Amino acid sequence: MITINNISKSYNGVEVLKIENIDIPKGQNFGLVGNNGAGKTTLFSLLLDLIKPTTGNISSGGIVVSESEEWKPFTAAFIDESFLIGYLTPEEYFYFVGDLRGVSKAEVDSFLADFEDFFHDEILNKKKYLRDLSKGNQKKVGIVAALIGNPEVVILDEPFANLDPTTQIRLKAILKDITEQKQTTVLISSHDLMHVTDVCKRIVVLEKGNVVKDINTTPETLKELEEYFSK
Repeated sequence: MITINNISKSYNGVEVLKIENIDIPKGQNFGLVGNNGAGKTTLFSLLLDLIKPTTGNISSGGIVVSESEEWKPFTAAFIDESFLIGYLTPEEYFYFVGDLRGVSKAEVDSFLADFEDFFHDEILNKKKYLRDLSKGNQKKVGIVAALIGNPEVVILDEPFANLDPTTQIRLKAILKDITEQKQTTVLISSHDLMHVTDVCKRIVVLEKGNVVKDINTTPETLKELEEYFSK
């Protein structure tokens, strides 16, 4: 589904990311972990064509993302609050995203009904603008909006941050369900090793822009990662 081929990114002559090859098949829950400055956000920005690579390319569904926009209709992401429109209510924002993806208001309403537990009666019908919601509730809106229209690829940066424990548990169930039931390819970056090993079938560790581990998740993976980062 996604192929990263000899990708690198440099700023002012300083290389911040260099990856020879990563292939992510359709329907894989893929985790990306690393300390601050490891290159996680840079990689996701390249995947979404928010920045251009210095060398190499990334293809999604056979389309080179820096050369065409044909990958956008089947791709969704929530990186941070800048993806939201602060002067809209959650409902207005969901309808806006639905309209972009050819999903009617009635279909959006039906879709949102499945997320009542996740929203925990804090999002809908509150007559609040997105800018006035807590960080956690803004994240809930961004994540659910990214799932509207059943995209084939979903990219989430730090999805568990700012969420309470109950919501984190519900989110893990949602992410597992969309990969298992809908074969959605989900890419997650996270500092939370426990959550990412719970959700992801495969985890790549970045350090100073380089891949240092590429692990198929097993019951021992959390311990392996904790030992690596405690060095």
